Amino acid sequence: MNHPSSRRDFLRTMAAAGALTAGLGSATRIVRAAKTVSTDMPGKKLRMAFIGTGGKGASDIGDMAGLGVSCACYCDVDKRHFKSVAERFPQAKAFQDYREMFDKMHKEFDAVTVSVPDHSHFPATVLAMQHDKSVYTQKPLTHTIWEARELTRLHKTFKYATQMGNQGRANEGCRITYEWIRQGAIGDIKEVHSFTNRPVWPQALNRPEGSDPVPAELAWENWLGDAPARPFKEKVYHTFKWRGWFDFGCGALGDMGCHTLNAMFMSLEPGYPTAIEPVEVDDLRKETYAKASIIKWEFPANSWRPGFKAFWYDGGKKPPRPAELEADRKMPGTGNLFIGTKGTIMVTGDYGDSPRIIPEAKLKEIGKPKPMLERSVGHQREFVLAALGEKPLDFCKSNFGYAAPMTETINLGNIAMRVGKRLEWDGPNLKITNVPEANALLTKEYPQGYKFW
Repeated sequence: MNHPSSRRDFLRTMAAAGALTAGLGSATRIVRAAKTVSTDMPGKKLRMAFIGTGGKGASDIGDMAGLGVSCACYCDVDKRHFKSVAERFPQAKAFQDYREMFDKMHKEFDAVTVSVPDHSHFPATVLAMQHDKSVYTQKPLTHTIWEARELTRLHKTFKYATQMGNQGRANEGCRITYEWIRQGAIGDIKEVHSFTNRPVWPQALNRPEGSDPVPAELAWENWLGDAPARPFKEKVYHTFKWRGWFDFGCGALGDMGCHTLNAMFMSLEPGYPTAIEPVEVDDLRKETYAKASIIKWEFPANSWRPGFKAFWYDGGKKPPRPAELEADRKMPGTGNLFIGTKGTIMVTGDYGDSPRIIPEAKLKEIGKPKPMLERSVGHQREFVLAALGEKPLDFCKSNFGYAAPMTETINLGNIAMRVGKRLEWDGPNLKITNVPEANALLTKEYPQGYKFW
């Protein structure tokens, strides 16, 4: 049964839970609801609620269930996605609106997963934070630059566990890449090239005309959330195909950049870029991301390294084959190239796996790096242990203090794609300085019921 509250009702819900007051570039605050559970819970099961149970939500639930959590309730706009979680947690209560779930059940859970389309990440995440819930939100953490900046700021005073779902952050490969770079194995980094096989969903589309009947199991208005209203069309948006639409997703770059670019952010601490440029953009449409693209960021020097350039490739595009790569070896289908003044690291896969210095003779000469970083117990386990209070909050290595700035920088590439111009970025002041009209894309218009700041 659909929750009867309208979008306007959500404003009342948010006001009751606590209000955010902000505008672009202004100070904001978070007013928390009454604390419902202790964070000092050694030996206890983490009580969870799941927002999104189909697709990635199903795998997130499986991962958390494997760590022994309990489930008080779960939510999905489509009842057809209820079955697997209902079988796993038969006593849990089901909802089609996470706002109703918080209204009725917030005293029954301690943490949430947010595994829904990108445009709904921020409102669901903020509502969880306002209720003092530890929160695990899928990548990309936010839909807009402003939302990412808000979560960066809110994280500084938040007293509960946070984690973005980019599981490669826990991988051994990312740590090896970090240690080689920090130990100077390939000299100073000049360029980073990151490439993926995405999109594997439709992009470069025009909006179809007309509408189709909304399936009885689907709460379409809840699916739209804070996005502009539009008619339901079968097999166009829900399920999975939403990623290519500006109103709902962040395209190939937003989806996979938080994986494929993670080793760069982890190893080089790039900070704010000074410029973002669309090098190549194929078949960009009015409402959807391009069929393929190459994007460039320019990052300034910091206290321990010189400046460098980073490049992103999707839709089948790839960087030039490095001269160091042996003739009988193929370039990976997805991965990274870290090009230094003394050598190159090639990484296979979107998750930072299998890094190696090329050619093989150079790898044998340098050998494995000395361990510098603590090894992860597992990405989801980090979150559960921190949420239980058994580990400190920074035990979550992709906490919002790390993940939100990364998401912001990645999604700036989408703005450059959409504008089609080189953008000069004033990061501290959240402003594009050379193309003023592009600043409108840093945020979006929210319907009245979602104006909770």
